[in-house]
Amino acid sequence: MSSTNGRVTFLGSGTSHGVPMIGCRCAVCTSTDERDKRMRPSIYVQWADGTSLLVDTTPDLRSQALRHGVERVDAVLFTHCHADHVMGLDEVRRFNILQKTTIPCFGNDDTLTDLRRIFNYAFEATDLGGGLPRIELRLAGERMWFGGHEVRAVPVWHGPRMILGYRFGTFAYLTDCNAIPDASWPLLEDLDTLVIDAVRHKPHKTHFNVEGALDAIRRIRPRRAYLTHLNHDLGHVATNAALPQGVELAYDGLVLELGTG
Repeated sequence: MSSTNGRVTFLGSGTSHGVPMIGCRCAVCTSTDERDKRMRPSIYVQWADGTSLLVDTTPDLRSQALRHGVERVDAVLFTHCHADHVMGLDEVRRFNILQKTTIPCFGNDDTLTDLRRIFNYAFEATDLGGGLPRIELRLAGERMWFGGHEVRAVPVWHGPRMILGYRFGTFAYLTDCNAIPDASWPLLEDLDTLVIDAVRHKPHKTHFNVEGALDAIRRIRPRRAYLTHLNHDLGHVATNAALPQGVELAYDGLVLELGTG
C-alpha cells in the first residue's frame, strides 16, 4: 500500500438528473440517509503541498464548493462535454478572482471543441457585464504534471464516444464509461483505489451497470473500489450490503486518501 500524499473528495456521485430526482417519490429519492442525496458527478483532488485539481464542472459546482470547502483550483480536468459535467464552468470566475490567475482546462479534442462552442462568450469579445471566466483550453496529454504530481489520462468508451478517465498515482477515476479499450487496461494496473461508473442494475447503452462495473473491477483488481454516477435505483445501505468485499458505493462528501504510488 502506498503512503498518503493527499486526498480526494467526492463533490458529487449521482447521474445527470441527480438524486433525488425532480418529482420522484421513490424510496431512494425520499430517503433521509444523506448518502442517498447525490449531486452531479465530480471529484476534487488535493495533494499535501496544496496543488488542487477539479475533475469536471457540474451544474452543482457552486453548491459543491461551498459545501466541501473548495477554495482553490489550479486546473480543471474534463472527462467529456455532457451537460452534467461542464455546465458549471462559469463558476470558475470565483477562483479566477481568489487566485488572480487564468485557470487551465484540459480535455480531449472533442471536449475542447464543444467547450469553445458552448462557452463562446468566454473566448470572444462580448458584453463584459457580469464578468467572464478566465480559462485556457489545453489538450490533455497521456502524461501531465501539476506541481510535480503526475496525472495520466485513461481513454474509455462512453457509448460511441471516447472520453477520458484520469489516474492520480495509485488512484483512478473512471466515470461515464461502459467499456475500456485494450490500450487502457495496462494504465489501470497496480491501483490502490478504483472509482468506476455503475449507473444502475439494469443494462445501459452508455454506462456500466453494477454487474459490468464488477466485471471490470475483477479484471483490474484494485485494493478497493467505489461505484459512482449512481441513479435512484441504488439505495446506499441496501446496495452496499449486496456488493462483494472491497467494493462500496461512493457518496457525496466521501474523502479518500491519495497514495504516492
